Amino acid sequence: MAALKPFYEDVQSHYDLSDEFYRLFLDPSMTYSCAYFEPPDLPLEQAQLAKIDLALGKLDLRPGTLLLDIGCGWGATLLRAAECYGVRVIGLTLSRNQRDHVAGQIERRGLENAEVRLQGWEEFDDDVDAIVSIGAFEHFRHERYADFFEKCRRILPEEGRMLLHTIIGHSLNDMRRMNIPVTREDALFHIFVKREIFPGGQLPQAAEVTRLAGRAGFGTERIQPLQSHYARTLDLWAEALMAHRDEAVRMTSEQVYDRYMRYLTGCAARFRSGHLDVMQFTLTT
Repeated sequence: MAALKPFYEDVQSHYDLSDEFYRLFLDPSMTYSCAYFEPPDLPLEQAQLAKIDLALGKLDLRPGTLLLDIGCGWGATLLRAAECYGVRVIGLTLSRNQRDHVAGQIERRGLENAEVRLQGWEEFDDDVDAIVSIGAFEHFRHERYADFFEKCRRILPEEGRMLLHTIIGHSLNDMRRMNIPVTREDALFHIFVKREIFPGGQLPQAAEVTRLAGRAGFGTERIQPLQSHYARTLDLWAEALMAHRDEAVRMTSEQVYDRYMRYLTGCAARFRSGHLDVMQFTLTT
C-alpha cells in the first residue's frame, strides 16, 4: 500500500482550474456532485444540503465520532458534519485550491473539530469511526479499487460504516440488456470527457463496487440510485454557466467555456438516457 501514490496531477488539472470559475455555476456551498431534489421543487443549494444529509444520515453518526471524508472537495460535507452532527472530521483532497478553501472556511467558522489535508487515501493510515466519500471514487481507477476498500476496512472498527457516492457506468452487455442504444456520438463523448474533463477518470460498475467491497470485508446494506437527480443538477449547472458566459470566457477562454458546456449538457442527456447512473452505497463492517 505504501507504494501507491495519489493521482495529484490528474485531479489538480480539473479542480485547480479556478475557484472563481466554478463559483459561476455551482451553488454557494461549492458542492460539485449530484444534488437530491426531495421534494422536487427544492432550490439547488437546499438540494445539495439534502444530499449531504441523506449521505450522513446513513452513517449512524454520534457526537464525538471521528469521520473521514475522502475527496472532500470544497468542504460542504465536512463543514455540515462538523457543525450539525457534532462529530470530528478529517477531510482529504488532492486539490490545493480546495484544501486552501476548506482551511479558510474552518478558520472563519472557528471549527476546532474539523481539519483538511492535502493527502490521498493511499497516504492515510489513522483509525476512524466512519467514512464518507462523495464524487471521488471516479478518480481512483479500477486497478486501485481493491486497495481502496481494503484500506477503508482496515481503518474502520467492527460495526463501522461507510457511505460511498459515485457515478456508475454500464458495460456494453448491460446496456444491450437494458435496451440502451450506444451510438458513435456516445463513444466520442466518452472519449472527450476522459481526455478533456477528467484525465484518468474511470467509472465503476455497481456489481464491481459490491464485489470488491465484499471481498475486503464489507457488507452492502443499501444501494440508492439517484439518476434523475443528477440530470436535474447538471441542467441547473449548465443554465448557470450559460447565464455567466461572458464572465467565464474572461476568466478562462471561449474554448474552456465551450468544453464545460458540452460536458454538462452531454452528461445530463446521458443520465436521462440511462447510459449513466449515480448511486449511494451504504457499506458496513
